[in-house]
Amino acid sequence: MAFLAIANVAHAQAREGVPTLSGYMELHLNKVQDLPSEADLHRFVLMVGHRFSDRIKFWSEVEVEHAFVEVEGGEETGEVAIEQAYIDLMVHRRFNVRAGMVLVPVGILNERHEPPTFNGVERTMVDTVIVPTTWRDVGVGAFGELGRGFSYRAFAVPGLDATGFSAEEGIAGGRQQGGRADTSDPAVTGRLEYRRAGLTAGASLWRGGAGFGLIRLDIETPAVTVSSLDARYRRGRHELRGQWSVVNISGAADLNRALQIHTGLSPNIASRLLGAYGEAATRVTPDSWSDEIVVFGRYEKFDTQNKMPAGYLPLQEFQRSAWVAGATYYPDPDVAFKFDFVHERNKSGVVRAPWRINLGVGWWF
Repeated sequence: MAFLAIANVAHAQAREGVPTLSGYMELHLNKVQDLPSEADLHRFVLMVGHRFSDRIKFWSEVEVEHAFVEVEGGEETGEVAIEQAYIDLMVHRRFNVRAGMVLVPVGILNERHEPPTFNGVERTMVDTVIVPTTWRDVGVGAFGELGRGFSYRAFAVPGLDATGFSAEEGIAGGRQQGGRADTSDPAVTGRLEYRRAGLTAGASLWRGGAGFGLIRLDIETPAVTVSSLDARYRRGRHELRGQWSVVNISGAADLNRALQIHTGLSPNIASRLLGAYGEAATRVTPDSWSDEIVVFGRYEKFDTQNKMPAGYLPLQEFQRSAWVAGATYYPDPDVAFKFDFVHERNKSGVVRAPWRINLGVGWWF
């Protein structure tokens, strides 16, 4: 509801030729078992939009992570990034054109990741490890409303860099993020979404090459397919949401061998990564209160070693799952104070996953 209010104000301002300014922030306090607690201004984001005419619109999003950027010993401690910067050409309700830096329309959180829109201090593991957030790249494509509650988004974008894949974080390190992106192995991505009476359901796909960086390794270009199904349902005080996502990497055995020759270490990249979660939440405050308190519980499976290529064994510490429970206090629909406890598990008998306690505050305007 908060997003709709913001969108309506932004639309009115833009129609009058006034630039639209929006943004959000996340401040976290994280305590990991056996480690010191850590406070972090995780994100500060400003969004600027403008309507050139009734047919041409612009939207952008610039993010600063971890308060500042400083290079220490060759390692960056923060990040400044353009997450979105695109032009919309409005043609028809069923078909419009978008070009620029776009968010990949896969899963629930990658496109809509402002803090008040999801439960828990941190984004879900499935939407971090299996479908990496925030996943963006330069692209061009189409979007529109199909009627009867259906809408779509579809883009052509650059492919991935398989030299950045890993056993722990899957394909996340292979994102090119729109910076001098190599387009020799392009990809297509899209989402079909259905909205009706408290239900939002979606099916998403990303498919493309991942050969950038492998030209000199003399192997067949690997292909990556990311498939995802998700649903959210809200009725009265209660909300359910869930997501299932799978990543398939062709030629993973050849990729592992080539990277081992190149770097001296085998990355143990899987041929299939699997993630899924189910979450239930309910508002516990009386209807007469203007403030809201929401409690939730979530189970996640995020296995980046789900299926290995022939000749490779899974690293069991990366076959993971987690129970997450917590609460969110909303003094305003656009401001969220959050708490959660994370009990993570894996299949390793040697490497134990730590528990975590997280506190956070986030807002958007």
